[in-house]
Amino acid sequence: MEDTVAQQPDAQKAPVFDNPDRNLAMELVRATEAAAIRAVPFIGRGDKNAADGAAVDAMRTFLSTVAFDGVIVIGEGEKDEAPMLFNGEHVGNGRGPSADIAVDPIDGTSLTAAGRQNALSVIAVADRGTMYDPIDAFYMDKLVAGPEAIGVISLDQSIGDNIRELARAKGKDVGEIVVAVLDRPRHAELIEEIRSAGAGTRLMRDGDVAGGINAARWESRIDICAGAGGTPEGVITACAIKALGGFMEGRLSPQSDEEHRKVVAAGHDLDRVLGLDDLVASDNTYFVATGVTDGQLLDGVRRKGPLIRTESLVLRSKTGTARRVIAEHRAEKWLEPGSSRG
Repeated sequence: MEDTVAQQPDAQKAPVFDNPDRNLAMELVRATEAAAIRAVPFIGRGDKNAADGAAVDAMRTFLSTVAFDGVIVIGEGEKDEAPMLFNGEHVGNGRGPSADIAVDPIDGTSLTAAGRQNALSVIAVADRGTMYDPIDAFYMDKLVAGPEAIGVISLDQSIGDNIRELARAKGKDVGEIVVAVLDRPRHAELIEEIRSAGAGTRLMRDGDVAGGINAARWESRIDICAGAGGTPEGVITACAIKALGGFMEGRLSPQSDEEHRKVVAAGHDLDRVLGLDDLVASDNTYFVATGVTDGQLLDGVRRKGPLIRTESLVLRSKTGTARRVIAEHRAEKWLEPGSSRG
């Protein structure tokens, strides 16, 4: 054939073909798959701690097999609160690239416990020393959107102005813009401003990592994700947005006097708008998520006769790739003898 890629000069010059390297995320996805599968018996059972504990144990076990030297920058607490994956913990087999790690074995433990949608198992990775460390800062205002939003919207503008400017950039009517917001009392005014501007809302019970990613995906119905959510989740989301070529800003937003005091004492500037490069400085980020329960981003874990089916999203910023990984696992390898749950 005359038109093969190998015979096209432009394709030969493309940087992705020059020095193909190992995609760490393709190994990390086994850890999120394991965490999601192990959480399934606790879906809808009302015990979020049991679900989280099972996911943590599975994720830690599989992370130990990955060929890298990872340090958890964003985990689930201090070392004496085991079995959580704690801040400062080393993961991986110690051989390979040095990396910062952010983990959330279940983003949406309450969703899992209640049997609701949009729970994920998540890992984000960046080069060592490049992840923003949100110590003592538990909440931040976030603004996330797709590539059209770059240079167009900002946390320094009102949500109404952001909606109008993004609508213009995307060639949409304002009434077509949809904004995802966590359904919290603190967002009552924000929600009213969005609707007063003429846009629609998608209220999320939990899981603003998925909300942010959906805002940056070209095929999603969501145009913007806005509002105050977890700072750790913000850094995790930033790793995904880098791979998607989208827009993201954050600004620390303490939700209590105690948090405010700690954040100021730690030297954080509450007026500073953090751009994507502030949240994660590396241009070589990985993001992996596996669905625990069904959601807009991913299907949850499903039992298919003798098989367990998982769906995962694997993103890498260096190559600009987004992969959906559908895996079928033999249930007998994952279930305890006599168990009927997958």
